[in-house]
Amino acid sequence: MTVKDLMLRSRSYRRFDEKKPVTMEQLRELADLARLSASAKNMQPLKYVLSCDSGTNRLIFSQLGWAGYLEDWDGPEEGERPAGYIVMLHDRSVTTHLGCDHGIAGQSILLGAAEQGLGGCMIGSVRKKELHDDLGLPKHMDIVLVIALGVPAEEIVLEELKPGGDIRYWRDSAGAHHVPKRSLKSILIEGERKKV
Repeated sequence: MTVKDLMLRSRSYRRFDEKKPVTMEQLRELADLARLSASAKNMQPLKYVLSCDSGTNRLIFSQLGWAGYLEDWDGPEEGERPAGYIVMLHDRSVTTHLGCDHGIAGQSILLGAAEQGLGGCMIGSVRKKELHDDLGLPKHMDIVLVIALGVPAEEIVLEELKPGGDIRYWRDSAGAHHVPKRSLKSILIEGERKKV
């Protein structure tokens, strides 16, 4: 499987087959991919809480916001919720500068999940103080984001954004999740540039 294949499989899934488990071994493998990823100044300030336990999963789920563009949807119903989570933490005792480590590590986790046949979603809409307290985390650890994981139970359709179109994702009447993407041509800066 090519990197592009993995990228196309690695979408922001928000509905899962909750009956299909995610194992602690799978979560550990994904955390290991994050560990091996690049880190600003090689400081490696990220730490992880792994959960595939139904009780802890319910606790984490209760502190998450889902799909801001889908205003009439409060998140996945029971049976469609994630079977596992990785809570990404910034350990300020290592360094106060996070850089872009969380983005790099998150992408590594999601690509690894796609390779395992899983899907995931990086969630930044987290009631961080409440979840921090619920998990009993040390004061020097800040929640950066939560990655929800499971076997996908929805279709994601990538489509090219039309000129003047809306970038907001949406669901059609059959429940397929549509994600408009800007064209390659629209993101490349071409024409006359200062020659070096």
